[in-house]
Amino acid sequence: MQYPGEHLLPGQIGHFFAVLSFVASIVATVAYFKSARSSVLTEQLSWKRMARVAFGVNTASVIVIFCLLLFLISNHYFEYYYVWNHSNMTMDMKYLFSCIWEGQEGGFLLWGLWQGLLGMILMGSAKTWEAPVMTVVSFAQFTIASMLLGIYIFGVKVGLNPFILVRQQFIDQPAFQNLSSTYMSHPSMKDGQGLNQLLQNYWMVIHPPVLFLGFASTLIPFAYAVAAIWQRRYTEWTKPVLPWALFSAAILGLGIMMGAAWAYESLTFGGYWAWDPVENASLVPWLILIAGLHTNLIYNSTGYSQRTTVLFYILTYIFVIYSSFLTKSGILGDSSVHAFATAGLNTQMTIWLAVIIIPSIWLYINRYKQIPTIVKEESTYSREFWMFIGSLIFFLSAMYVSIATSLPVVNKLFGTKFAVGEDVEFSYNRIQVWVAILTGILTAITQFFRYKDSDRKKVNKSILVPGIIALAATIAVGIFGPIEYYKYGAGFLAAIYIALFAGFYALIGNAVYIWQGLNGKLKAAGGSVAHIGFGMMLVGILISASKKEVLSLNTTGINLPFSPESKENPLENLTLIQGVKTDMGRFNATYTSDSLNKKGNITYFKVEFERKDGKENFVLFPNLIRNTKGAEGFSNNPDSRHYWNKDVFSYISYADDLDRKKDTASFRPHELAPKDTVFYSNGFMVLEEVDHNPADEKFSYTSRDTALVANLKVTVKDGRTYNARPALEVKNGMMVQQPDTVFAQNLIVNFNKIGEDNKKIEIGVKESSSILPYVSLKVYLFPYINVLWLGIIVMMIGFVMSIVRRVKMMKPRLNVVR
Repeated sequence: MQYPGEHLLPGQIGHFFAVLSFVASIVATVAYFKSARSSVLTEQLSWKRMARVAFGVNTASVIVIFCLLLFLISNHYFEYYYVWNHSNMTMDMKYLFSCIWEGQEGGFLLWGLWQGLLGMILMGSAKTWEAPVMTVVSFAQFTIASMLLGIYIFGVKVGLNPFILVRQQFIDQPAFQNLSSTYMSHPSMKDGQGLNQLLQNYWMVIHPPVLFLGFASTLIPFAYAVAAIWQRRYTEWTKPVLPWALFSAAILGLGIMMGAAWAYESLTFGGYWAWDPVENASLVPWLILIAGLHTNLIYNSTGYSQRTTVLFYILTYIFVIYSSFLTKSGILGDSSVHAFATAGLNTQMTIWLAVIIIPSIWLYINRYKQIPTIVKEESTYSREFWMFIGSLIFFLSAMYVSIATSLPVVNKLFGTKFAVGEDVEFSYNRIQVWVAILTGILTAITQFFRYKDSDRKKVNKSILVPGIIALAATIAVGIFGPIEYYKYGAGFLAAIYIALFAGFYALIGNAVYIWQGLNGKLKAAGGSVAHIGFGMMLVGILISASKKEVLSLNTTGINLPFSPESKENPLENLTLIQGVKTDMGRFNATYTSDSLNKKGNITYFKVEFERKDGKENFVLFPNLIRNTKGAEGFSNNPDSRHYWNKDVFSYISYADDLDRKKDTASFRPHELAPKDTVFYSNGFMVLEEVDHNPADEKFSYTSRDTALVANLKVTVKDGRTYNARPALEVKNGMMVQQPDTVFAQNLIVNFNKIGEDNKKIEIGVKESSSILPYVSLKVYLFPYINVLWLGIIVMMIGFVMSIVRRVKMMKPRLNVVR
């Protein structure tokens, strides 16, 4: 049935293709399974042809669903609940596009799209592995397709329908009880709820697609591993899977680091990683995948570690599914900024997790003893020995992060109250700093070893020189730019220095290996280039995080009352009154103006920074985005000034009422001698005295300073009195004004200058009928943070070089198969 104003046909087509996708994935799974099991060639080919058609239909259906959803969103068909809930009329096209993956349905759709496209590539390249590998891929696609059905089976909800109507979502509302309803003309249906404010960022357009491609790509190593032990083809699969594993590690790692960059630009915890549960949940499979990648290399060169490789590739995809379960089940509650609200799919997602875990782990255990292994122990002077130790460290690190992240799940299941500790950052960092140390050192030295055994003297000589250079670099940092990170004691500081040495060692050691061990042959140096990037990342993380400096120390004496939930320290947030230049250590900062964007939901604050040595001026525009979904209020969006060796990072931690009328009042100058009076609209003020270098609870000047403070007594008509104490300071040969504010009277008093006869002073008085505009600003200095971002780029280049090389190595073999 159709109500006036509705456009039902696109949704009906979309739901048809959702069902078609689901059915086609079942057919593809069964057909590929039959093909893989058959021993008759003609039967194999017949089933394979059917499977290919079915999988193609599945992928095409997902593409159609994606396009239809984009069509509904871009045309603002708000009768559809997904469109109404995730978009509105004021959004740019790029954000309308990203609305697709804001909700759970869109996330599953994007995941299914990538799995389908990767499956199509596999279909044309897997050759003899096509049937068994694509059986696993098709089954995984079936589980994703079930998430988009939105139907009830025996009263149990199966999937979420992205084409459900608003009136179907709120079926009990009176407005939807009869066919003559004109609910589409209601004001609430003229516009949608919009995209969450924190997601209105260009990273929302590129980060989720890359991350979901990373998630989807982990299916391929998983499928090869399962297919190998299912088909008992234990020795053939590790070479064709290697380029896929490299691709997956590169894309998933890039997606994770894009999220870190997004957090750095858009969140206000002053960094790029907060050990948020969903950040952790995406990191865990990547760590396990890296472990599997290295054991895969070990097996291809020596025959060792195949059992471990199979397990790591299986666990990678399992933990990807578990990551999605944590995110989408709502079990994380308020412990993660990424968590979705529960959508009633907990049972289905638990089943999804079970149908991936149980068959794959059961098959692994059942075939474990059949998987070939070498009984002889590796030499401690062999490359494979230390590569395996490094893989084990990655795996154990992943397990620690996973267990700590899963505590909300444990607590919910068993009624316990386990927690990682009040200081979440330290709870993880105290472990991960040693992981960084061990992996950094192993990354530096392992490539100097040869497989199976090495010349000990040659290895010792090779690793000594880069070690000495790395030690010198670490000492230089300690002398010329010391890390003064005593927050967690001297022991943790020492660990940071050791980790810094490990980072330099990884960087320098791999550079030396390219020059010495590979004779400068860059085509074969993909792994070493990736390791150099890892070393740069480690150095960038340690220096930028450990030497992070708060620039916005509050010198005004105006401490705003932050709520405990904000976790802001008033002494680290500078209060800026509009139009008043304020001392901020090495800078003067002035909040000059604020303005709304055209859509009226983002307030930009123009803050001018002036270095006191006169060498530089710049402007930043941190902003606040009005929340239209969920909690009332505003979300912070930082702005940064980028240099080659540092970033100045700023955000608005508090702003007065943004709905106020614009203040047009200006400062009025008055000359005063002690005991003179100045009148304002609600009373008067008297200059009692001018102090030189006072030292009290507000000011802490010494005899070496030059500062004057005007002590003014403000008397209101009703008899109330207040004190105002503006100051005039001389710093680095420049006059710096420190205004004072009487908020109860909407007054700002500025110490302008000293009179020519030195007997009078000039003050500026400003009052407003509304609250005087002011903000609280948090500013950090991140030194050498670009070393981290550059390291990510270098590591990705290394992965691409390795993928290209491995694909070229496969070509002769593929030609033979043809």
